[in-house]
Amino acid sequence: MARIFDVVEHADEMRDEIVHRFPETGSGDFRIGSQVIVREAQSAVFFRDGKALDSFGPGRHTITTANIPLLIDLVGKAFGDRTPFTAEVYFVSMREFADEKWGTPQPILVRNPGMGLGVALLQGFGTYSFQISDPQQFVTQIVGATGAYATRDIHSRLRSMLLSKLQDLLGETTDAKNVADLIGLVEEMGAGVRAKAQDDFKAIGMTLKSFYIESLKPSDKSVEELRAMGMLDMDTYTRLQAADAMRDAAQNPAGGAGLTAGIGAGMGIGSAIQDALRQTGEGGADAPAGAPSAEGPPPVMTPSEAAAYLKVAEEDVIAAIKAGDIKAKKIGKAYRISREAIDDFLSG
Repeated sequence: MARIFDVVEHADEMRDEIVHRFPETGSGDFRIGSQVIVREAQSAVFFRDGKALDSFGPGRHTITTANIPLLIDLVGKAFGDRTPFTAEVYFVSMREFADEKWGTPQPILVRNPGMGLGVALLQGFGTYSFQISDPQQFVTQIVGATGAYATRDIHSRLRSMLLSKLQDLLGETTDAKNVADLIGLVEEMGAGVRAKAQDDFKAIGMTLKSFYIESLKPSDKSVEELRAMGMLDMDTYTRLQAADAMRDAAQNPAGGAGLTAGIGAGMGIGSAIQDALRQTGEGGADAPAGAPSAEGPPPVMTPSEAAAYLKVAEEDVIAAIKAGDIKAKKIGKAYRISREAIDDFLSG
């Protein structure tokens, strides 16, 4: 004989549990007069045959056809006070789930106008909090027939949603601001992500209560790590290795700032990606603006021309000259660099 549940409750505090199904498997037998006890910060949703019947807030509730009128339609007109019916009850935690972690698993490419190569790779991490706003919708859209559903079960989905909005916002913001300015706007950026993500959260019965960026900075991934992640082709990899060698040479005790200063820590990756983006937009037919022609660089270059050829900042070339890493002739206050000197530097 099937057991009829006269009292249904879930006394657990549900610290990490968002939803608990009663019974955990199959359906339970209930009848008119059965009691449903809903704790503070809980909501109880009755389901039958995959359809939500009704929801109950905190308190003790007695099941009647008045508070679950759909029972008559689903069970039939002959439904009586002692007639058992099958259903499932989903207890949903309505409290705010705070201090959830997020982070960028891979660097995010952003434009960096007016600085270095014009692009940068950013990584960040922080916390967010959420709350269930529509228990019926959340159970229907996300939980299904699962016996229990915890924060860890939805973490990956929420993180993907948030990172997508962060990437969109970074793309919009860096069109007008450089990365250095952007890093000082983490509070505004957090509010922007929260606003952008609300519709997506609402669609699954949730509210994003907060989104905080604790750190946002240029990536410190090495060239080898970025290549292993599939973010570098061989040409990019070779050029960045040369830039790293230039940086290391300029950082010796006799040297000044490295040639890749302001490009390193994730920024140097931008060169080839920038070229690829430009070629995609132009069909790959024309050489990038400011790049040397098919004949190569001129036999004698100014520091500015050498910087354009090497895809670095002019001040970095001058720093390498002063460090003795690039041979150049000084005429008055100006430097002139031979193409052979640049080739010797890159091959060294």
